[in-house]
Amino acid sequence: MSWSGFKKGVNRAGTTLLQKTGQIERTVDREFADEESKYRAYEKECQVLQKDSKIYGDSMRAMTAAQVRIAETIETFYGAADKTSDGAMAGHAFKSAIEDLDGGIQRELDAPYRTTIMEPLGKMNAYFPVINEHISKRNKKLLDYDASRSKLRKVIDKPSEDPTKLPKAQQEHDDAKEVFDMLNEQLITELPQLLDLRVPFFDPSFEAMIRMQCKFAEEGYEKMSAVQRYFADNIRDDYAAGQLDAQVEGILEEMRELSICGAN
Repeated sequence: MSWSGFKKGVNRAGTTLLQKTGQIERTVDREFADEESKYRAYEKECQVLQKDSKIYGDSMRAMTAAQVRIAETIETFYGAADKTSDGAMAGHAFKSAIEDLDGGIQRELDAPYRTTIMEPLGKMNAYFPVINEHISKRNKKLLDYDASRSKLRKVIDKPSEDPTKLPKAQQEHDDAKEVFDMLNEQLITELPQLLDLRVPFFDPSFEAMIRMQCKFAEEGYEKMSAVQRYFADNIRDDYAAGQLDAQVEGILEEMRELSICGAN
C-alpha cells in the first residue's frame, strides 16, 4: 500500500469512529441498502448452489461405485454356492448392469454435468469478488464524502480568516460527492439488472439437470428391468403383499436357531 493509500485508510477509520460517536453525520442510502440486501441474498444462494451441485455430482458417482461393490459381493455369494443357479445368474446380470450404469455415468454424464452445471455456476460465482470490490470502493468513497461534507459545514459555520479555506473545502466536497454519486448510481442501476439476468442465465443449467436425471433414471430402470427376468414372476407381487418380509424373517429365525448364532 502506498503512503497516500495508507493516509486515506487512516482518515476513513477516523471518519468511521467519529460517525459512531455522532460527531460526523452518516449518509443513509435506503435505496442502495435495499439493492445490496437482495444482492447479498443472491450471492449466498449461488455459493450454496455451487456447493450442493458439487455434492450431488460426487454423490452420483459415489452411489454407482457403491452399487458396483455391492454387486460384486452379491455375485460372490451366489457364485460360491452354485454358478449355474438362477440366483448366480441374477447376481451376474446385476453386476453387469451396474457396471454398465457406472460406466455410463463416467462416460456420458460427468463431462456434460461439468459443462452445463458446474462451469456456469463457477462463472457466476467468479463475478462476486469483482462486484464486492466495487461495493467496497463505493463505501470508502461514501466515507470520503461524509468527511468532506462535515469539513465544509464546519468552515461555513466558523469562517476562517484564510480566504482560500472555504473554496478549497467546497471543491473537496464537490469532488468527493461526484465520485461517490457516480459509483453509487452505477451499483443501484446494475445490481437489479444482475438479479434480473439470473433466471435466463440458469435456465439452460436447470433444463440440463432435469434431462440428465431423467436419463440416469431411465437407464437404471431399463438395466434393472433386464435383471428382473431372472426372478420368478410372482416376486414383485409377493413383495407388494409383504410376503418377502415374512420369508426374510423365517430365514433369520432359522439362523437364530443355529448354535453359532444363538445366545450364550
